Amino acid sequence: MTTTDTSSAPVLPAHRLSFAKHAPQVYRAIAAFERSIELDHHLFEMVKLRASILNGCSYCVDMHTTDLLEAGEDPRWVASIAAWHHAAFYTERERAALAFTDAVTRLGDEGVPDDVWDEAVAQFPDDELAQLLSAVLAINVWNRLAVTLHTLPDDIAKANR
Repeated sequence: MTTTDTSSAPVLPAHRLSFAKHAPQVYRAIAAFERSIELDHHLFEMVKLRASILNGCSYCVDMHTTDLLEAGEDPRWVASIAAWHHAAFYTERERAALAFTDAVTRLGDEGVPDDVWDEAVAQFPDDELAQLLSAVLAINVWNRLAVTLHTLPDDIAKANR
């Protein structure tokens, strides 16, 4: 007979609050803001995954990894977003978007340095750069909600109950 050792199972924090239930207008406004962003899906999901990694948002990392893989992205390309600086998988345009995402997400470090801004401007016309900025802003709002509220992927949350 085999026994399962549950002593090594992680103790996950309890979900704190349903933001959608208790602030429905704000929740709908954030969702509408994200839906209004007109950016290539591939680029948008890449940005969402990168910011989620930086923010330590396990819920969003899980969601956007799944979305990218289901969209047919190469698993190595997806996995390397965490270490994009040292990976050979990304185009100059993707690298500019990733550097921009890093800088906007980490504003407290040094703001958005001129070289990062200049490379983003070189790779994206103004209207698309505004959409890219909007994508980074939107995912940072979602990350901050999910991390603050201890939101877990549904299957993990159900298993943790």
